[in-house]
Amino acid sequence: MNKNYYAVIMAGGVGSRFWPVSTTENPKQFHDMLGTGQSLIQSTFSRLEKLIPKENILIATNQRYKNLVLEHLPQVTENQVLLEPAMRNTAPCILYSALKIQNLNQDAVMIVAPSDHFIENEDEFVQNVETAFQACEKEDILMTLGIKPSNPNTGYGYIQFEDSAKAIKKVINFTEKPNLKTAKQFIEQGDYLWNAGIFVWSVKSIIKAFENSLSNMCTLFNAGNTVWNTSKESSFIEDNYAKADNISIDYGIMESAKNVYVLPVDFGWNDLGTWGSLYDKLSKDESNNAIVNAKTLFKDANNNMVRSQLGKKIIVQGLSNYIIVETKDTILICPKSEEQEIKELSKEAQEKLNKE
Repeated sequence: MNKNYYAVIMAGGVGSRFWPVSTTENPKQFHDMLGTGQSLIQSTFSRLEKLIPKENILIATNQRYKNLVLEHLPQVTENQVLLEPAMRNTAPCILYSALKIQNLNQDAVMIVAPSDHFIENEDEFVQNVETAFQACEKEDILMTLGIKPSNPNTGYGYIQFEDSAKAIKKVINFTEKPNLKTAKQFIEQGDYLWNAGIFVWSVKSIIKAFENSLSNMCTLFNAGNTVWNTSKESSFIEDNYAKADNISIDYGIMESAKNVYVLPVDFGWNDLGTWGSLYDKLSKDESNNAIVNAKTLFKDANNNMVRSQLGKKIIVQGLSNYIIVETKDTILICPKSEEQEIKELSKEAQEKLNKE
């Protein structure tokens, strides 16, 4: 394996749309959402480990999830876990990780990837990442992997690229989640990709980009250049991290940088953002019911998403297109068409039911 290859797994999110399984105390990346025997973060680590030495894979997460990370990934050391003492979006975390990696290896190239995505063709994914790594080793560029869209999805951001014969395309612009009419136009044009939030660059290039676009953040973190990968790192982060601007890497760097490129990819990606997206990726029975960790009996019931945390027997009669989720202390029954309400339902349930 190439010792210059590094990865940062972003694992700090709460995943509130997967309530009641995903909670603030134990979010979705630490659950076996697909019924494979691995949690999502374990699957992500295993996928990256096919190309990147395991000691070069860092996990960025909130302080409260330190023990969960070490429990799910016993092969990593505490120095590989970057603990965020405050929620500050993706830019501060990426600068922190880039400086930490640069301290270890000036020639490093790195991928930044979410911990909770589904990738069907892992071999294709590995080949695509290696293509991006090789390009970033040779040139001062910032890269992202753009998913070839299969439909005019309004839940994703879009990347427009310059069409050329080259595999790696120059990015024209980024567009936030569009309405359906605009998304259909993007698909018809053929020069748009879904933004999966997967980035590749050399540490030199990304730090240079921060110096150009977010110089105040650089000044803040550069004060810690003598503490990276030492016993003083955690106290420096504790004292300074919350002072960083709350800004995403897309808005803070990628949308303004002039050296941004995209590799169009098609490895069976899904961001697993909702129960409906999980349903789409699971195998179904003859009535199109998807089942995870449950013993089920269906009568006049189809197109349902059923998940049990405790392996219970779940009998469903006369329901179609529903989400049915059972955990230790909660049962959720919700039409799939109204799954966007689950985030608010979880807040309401905590406010009203936890008081009783």
